[in-house]
Amino acid sequence: MEASCQCGRLQAQVADEARPFTILCHCTDCQRRTGSPFGVIGYFPSDAVTISGEAREFCRDTYAGNRLTNGFCPSCGSTIYVLLSKNSDMIGVPAGAFTTPHFSPPVISVWEQDRHDWVALPETVARHEKGTD
Repeated sequence: MEASCQCGRLQAQVADEARPFTILCHCTDCQRRTGSPFGVIGYFPSDAVTISGEAREFCRDTYAGNRLTNGFCPSCGSTIYVLLSKNSDMIGVPAGAFTTPHFSPPVISVWEQDRHDWVALPETVARHEKGTD
């Protein structure tokens, strides 16, 4: 599987056999990062992901007290990878960076207290008011 930024200069190659643990996050930081009411990130084992191209990084503290790093393209600004200090053996790749409508759906929805009222989710998605980070 291949994920790419808008201009194609930053990519993430994911091993075909790797399956993501997909999280939907409603926190205001994810809303600001994506420009949408939530962020959806698939987390993969680090050894299953290869990042290529030039990236810039933005680091911030999470609401749960961990450190989160967004790796983004310096040309178009698209986030292509996410690193979370709590899970240093994983790399997150935003679902929208893949060009497949068949990406693994979220198994958990976090920071539900920040969810926009009009966002409806399937009953199969576990929900947590606080995050899992």
